[in-house]
Amino acid sequence: MNATPLAHLQVVECATFVAGPSCGLSLTQLGAEVIRVDLPGGGSDRLRWPLADTGASLYWANLNKGKRSVALDYRTPEGRELLLALCTRPGPGAGIFVDNMVGRHRVTHDDLTARRPDAISVHVLGFPDGRPAVDYTVNAGVGIPDMTGTGGAAEPVNHVLPAWDLLAGASAALGVVAAVSRREQTGAGSRLDIALADVALSAVGSMGWLAEAEQHGDRAPHGNHLFGSFGTDFATADGRRIMVVALTEGQWRALCEATGTAPVFAALESALGTDLREESARYELRETIASILRPWFAARSLDELTELLTRARVLWGPYRSMSEAAALARADPDSVARPVHQPGIGEMLATGYPLRWEDHSSAPVPAPRLGADTDEVLAQALGLTGHEIGRLHDQRVVACDPADAATR
Repeated sequence: MNATPLAHLQVVECATFVAGPSCGLSLTQLGAEVIRVDLPGGGSDRLRWPLADTGASLYWANLNKGKRSVALDYRTPEGRELLLALCTRPGPGAGIFVDNMVGRHRVTHDDLTARRPDAISVHVLGFPDGRPAVDYTVNAGVGIPDMTGTGGAAEPVNHVLPAWDLLAGASAALGVVAAVSRREQTGAGSRLDIALADVALSAVGSMGWLAEAEQHGDRAPHGNHLFGSFGTDFATADGRRIMVVALTEGQWRALCEATGTAPVFAALESALGTDLREESARYELRETIASILRPWFAARSLDELTELLTRARVLWGPYRSMSEAAALARADPDSVARPVHQPGIGEMLATGYPLRWEDHSSAPVPAPRLGADTDEVLAQALGLTGHEIGRLHDQRVVACDPADAATR
């Protein structure tokens, strides 16, 4: 049975890029009806890379899977009225709005509560005071690039993953669920604001890194070594690389037994007066440990290591390219990644929600074409007649597909 615990919710999303849309994606993958509202012709992320061979955005298609799409010019008075009506339509699961709008056309929480006092709004922004920011500028400001890369790097090293965007989206989705729970218990609405800068600072603070910096100064980068324990990468005989980690005493023992190095490390402990069963000792001697282990890994192929390390229950994993990861996901019948037919693209490998409910994982659902649901949503949610919807098309207030918007 499909796990759709949020099937009673109707959410309107007016957001671009990653944080806001990923919030809506999580909600729709848990069963909520999420209506994404874009300007006719699409928002600023409509053609964001990566692109399919057809020129359509693989990024947009994957962040908007399963949503409904309405193309609506909310910059016009009539379009704004329609957006407000959608956001505040009646019903116990409606009245929920997620946005990252800026400027004079933004729909505020006060705009919503003037029509529906129990409205729930989640506004995504860069800094709490409204200053703009994106994941990559926020990341630069919380010290992560200075901790990344090799120990001798003179310049900061950015990471590729927009971690703060994704964490902000997940936090926003949790905020929606919390606000709905509060409304169901008290009848009160909620105004929620989530800033990328707060998300990043909260995350590094939760790891103890702010406290560490104040007490011990800045942490230097040290390549692929795991901070505070033993973990690093090794080259194999066939030119591959693997990551090996020993966080616990049991994992360390398994690694020593698999590699036949237990006597060597016992002698090292005796000579240095240390105990490698302790994480801190393994971290302090990480280079020495790695130099002892490297020849063993370098003498064996990935296939050999896969058998030996897995049998010994060593904590490890191979480095793969994205193409290899995609091929493995496609071949795995239990993977959250499955092929779907995406309009405008064709077959596309996409992912469902990672949370498994009683052994059930959700299958990915294609994203709509831009504006594909405009007429149906206006008729079903707002009760507009065909004549009224036709007039809105004639006035270019709404559109059904990009071709309509291109003639504006």
